[in-house]
Amino acid sequence: MVELLFEDIFTVTRLDPDGKKFDKVSRIEARSEQFDMYMQLDVNTEIYPLNVGEKFTMVLASTLNFDGTPDSGYYNQGQKKSLADKYEYVMHGKLYKISEENSGGPNVKVEIYVSFGGLLMLLKGDPSNAANVELDQRLFLLMRKV
Repeated sequence: MVELLFEDIFTVTRLDPDGKKFDKVSRIEARSEQFDMYMQLDVNTEIYPLNVGEKFTMVLASTLNFDGTPDSGYYNQGQKKSLADKYEYVMHGKLYKISEENSGGPNVKVEIYVSFGGLLMLLKGDPSNAANVELDQRLFLLMRKV
């Protein structure tokens, strides 16, 4: 069984907070329901449009294989069923930075930075939600509108 590193339902709160920079990409800001995580994510809105107020499920996984076997590094579309079949939008990337905000205080927040071929994600919140991820880890981000 595939182990999901993170899963929650997010609501889009803002689109392009710093202004529109690219024609086919928007940066969304979203807040999760269960874990109160904050996320900034670059999305190819030409193929997966999102609007303020929309809800979506977001999952981080280290493999798409249902049996949990490690990812081979390449994807053969159509060979067998995978976790990607349950979602509408999938990206593969690398976790390149983990940092803590207010590391000495009571409200410690962890920040996770992932690059999906230049499309970036920042996931910020309680450190317990980042316990299963590590630096330089390859991740799949999977999304489905709710």
